[in-house]
Amino acid sequence: MTRINILGVGIDAMTESEAVDWVASAIAEKDPRHVVTVNPEFVMRARHDQAFRDVVARADLCLPDGVGVIWAARRQGQPLPERIAGVDLTQALARRGARSGWRFFLLGAAPGVAEAAAAALIRDSPGLQIAGCLAGSPATAADAELARAVRAAKTDILLVAYGAPIQELWIARNLWATGAMVAIGVGGAFDFLSGRVRRAPRWMRQHGLEWLYRLGQEPWRWHRMLALPQFVLAVVTRR
Repeated sequence: MTRINILGVGIDAMTESEAVDWVASAIAEKDPRHVVTVNPEFVMRARHDQAFRDVVARADLCLPDGVGVIWAARRQGQPLPERIAGVDLTQALARRGARSGWRFFLLGAAPGVAEAAAAALIRDSPGLQIAGCLAGSPATAADAELARAVRAAKTDILLVAYGAPIQELWIARNLWATGAMVAIGVGGAFDFLSGRVRRAPRWMRQHGLEWLYRLGQEPWRWHRMLALPQFVLAVVTRR
């Protein structure tokens, strides 16, 4: 596995299929692992947020999520195989997990969304084992209660949808207490899977325009999207 550096953040060069195999190995080895899906917002946040930067640096696997990350890697002569979005990875893991008997726990999003996302995953991957679903709270005061719930469910894969950087910080604090073998911050994946938020058409995703489609659906995200031009400028001016 090759890890490249983009503006101080390490990203692992692998395909979605290779990432699923990596997760399978982690579950078999029974050694808790933290997976991060890195996009330009992550990179820019890490440049000024020491706690978040440390968590990402300690993550066991950092996957490229975002066309900006793919572009930056190619520009510096270290191309990444493909983009691996959190929702795509979730679906790929569900397909493999349905065959392998993995137990999934969905944590986060608004009340009821995790349950709806779980139902959609089961429809697409019959036989998938959902160990539990909780909206919960990422507040530190709720850590012990949530960790106990995940541990009691005998979780193999914990999907956390509190949004960055909160979900990554939550996993870093609680992974070992949950007993989960692999924990992944998946951002808005539950919203997409449940149908609460429509995903961009495939052609827009293939042409790197998913961010524009999402901005049209959720205009309140404009301030977060400012990270994109800042990221491009930082990459272009980097010595």
